[in-house]
Amino acid sequence: MNGPLKRASLVCLLMFGLLMINVNYLQVVRADGLRTDSRNTRNFYARYEVERGRITAGNKVLAESVDTGSNQFRFQRRYPEGKVYAPVTGFFAPESARDMEAAENSLLDGTSADLLIRRSIDLLTAKRSKGANVDLTIDPRAQEAAYKALGASGKKGALVAIEPKTGAILAMVSIPTYDPNPLSKPNKADVNKAYNKLAKDEDQPLVDRAIERSYPPGSTFKVVTLAAYLESDDSVGPQTEVDAPQRLELPNTSVGLPNYGGAACGSGRVTLTFALERSCNTPFAKIAMSLGYDALKEQALKFGIGGDPLEIPLPVAGSGIGPEEDLAALAQTSIGQRSNQMTPLQMAMVAAGIANNGVVMRPYLVNKIADAEGGEIDSASPKELSTAMSEDSARKLQEMMVSVVNNGTASAAQISGITVAGKTGTAETAKGKAPHAWFISFAPAEDPKIALALIVESGSAGDDASGGHTAAPIAKSVMEAVLGR
Repeated sequence: MNGPLKRASLVCLLMFGLLMINVNYLQVVRADGLRTDSRNTRNFYARYEVERGRITAGNKVLAESVDTGSNQFRFQRRYPEGKVYAPVTGFFAPESARDMEAAENSLLDGTSADLLIRRSIDLLTAKRSKGANVDLTIDPRAQEAAYKALGASGKKGALVAIEPKTGAILAMVSIPTYDPNPLSKPNKADVNKAYNKLAKDEDQPLVDRAIERSYPPGSTFKVVTLAAYLESDDSVGPQTEVDAPQRLELPNTSVGLPNYGGAACGSGRVTLTFALERSCNTPFAKIAMSLGYDALKEQALKFGIGGDPLEIPLPVAGSGIGPEEDLAALAQTSIGQRSNQMTPLQMAMVAAGIANNGVVMRPYLVNKIADAEGGEIDSASPKELSTAMSEDSARKLQEMMVSVVNNGTASAAQISGITVAGKTGTAETAKGKAPHAWFISFAPAEDPKIALALIVESGSAGDDASGGHTAAPIAKSVMEAVLGR
């Protein structure tokens, strides 16, 4: 082979080598960047070529794809129930998605490996492939009752309801909410304008307060403190008497801990039932100081507080009782203040665990998944998260929580013919703002079908010392909807 031919061959080999390097560079190194580049209209159009599966709650359609007949944007996402279910469904936008639309995206758009057989059949039969349908555990009766009642309060807040025996989430409402329909249009400019308006809203309607935000739980946390006390000694029960001073002196500080409003708690020595009914602060703070930080933290962990991050499959913000400090700080932690922070979902899990005789079930939102032809791909399998307390301790706590509704601060939650258990809570917030109103509950107490937690931001004011006047009636309406009252 002569010199010129050799040189030409080497140049050709070099060029092929450079081409291969460039192809691999584009496909491997720059693939994600090119795919997400705002100038890549191919990917934008492709998002609307697929008929995404439905998101349903029983027989109610929460999200579906509508055939527009357009060559560019074949299918557009539609949310028939709009604001009511937005915290659950989220939205499917031109360049993003959130909540259930994001969490189950590969199933909804048909790209999941679980749909390989279905896609193969569609290819052989020349049918257009469709995404899988995702059916949720949400009970429309509970969701809509909660949305209506919480919305009517005129306050911001959130409610989560759980089926105690399974962990299935029956309702997840966050107020204020938003309409996902304007965010699903195949027009980037319109969607960005709508999204930016929501993002700049000081009320933060895009934030799911049920799982994305934590709050001081106030007196609802006293059931966790009481659970730790019951577990520490088998002889402790509803009629056990404890010290309940009007003001509890705290170690190493001149600032004592009073009951709400400085009120007395009975005669200064009361039963645990009376202390829970009246939501006294001092007896629970004294109990916590005698048990110690480790015992309270361990009990909280048994309810899932401070444990591994939860996904339902939506990611859930963490909850925790805060770091160990001194006994004065522990006293405040035991009544749901200080660094104590809980999501409404976490407090619903606490209520559900007590209702389920001490067993906390792992919460979940997806009931089943089916392909476009109705073939089942997957279905929920309830799983235990932990055992928070013995059955005996749970029964004692159930009895005391029933007394809170029958004789204490939660009388507004009473339902004719049904035994309701509950605990109200008031959580101090920033200076100048009214405290948050909390309520946790379950019913029927003897065979619970629903457990819930509810927070009404700045909902405790005036004579409503426990938050019961604001929060308990909202919870009552949700329980009545599920129990057919």
